[in-house]
Amino acid sequence: MADTTLSLSKSDHFRLQRRIQDMQLRFPQLVMQVVIHHFPAEHPFAMYVFWLFNAASFAGSQARGKDNHALLLALDPGRGEAALMPGYGLEPLLESDALAQILDQAAPAWSTRNWTEGILGVLDGLDRLLESVAERKTGASSAHGEF
Repeated sequence: MADTTLSLSKSDHFRLQRRIQDMQLRFPQLVMQVVIHHFPAEHPFAMYVFWLFNAASFAGSQARGKDNHALLLALDPGRGEAALMPGYGLEPLLESDALAQILDQAAPAWSTRNWTEGILGVLDGLDRLLESVAERKTGASSAHGEF
């Protein structure tokens, strides 16, 4: 969790960290990252998100390719843009339309600069999506998901 824009209060930061930890307990392979940053306007937002995801190696140097289960939520309050980028291990399981829909559901909160509620909404949507992926893979619902 990184907020270089100082858009979140300490208590909001803590709430989000706790929610991310809960998700990672449910899905032990998941490495969830949230980055709030003012990206330069010279290049497309998607390019910065792609670069950040790959440069940061959120899942660690050992988790490459199909073993990369990182998931990045990048948010630029100044540009009014957000993106979800899954690692290669999650990419075939998470349809881009479903990720776009999750982001769209956060738009009302973000339009009023309620960053925390929007992020929590995205995390809730991702949790439901990951649960459905785990159920498809295992055929049953469980407290801990595998993908």
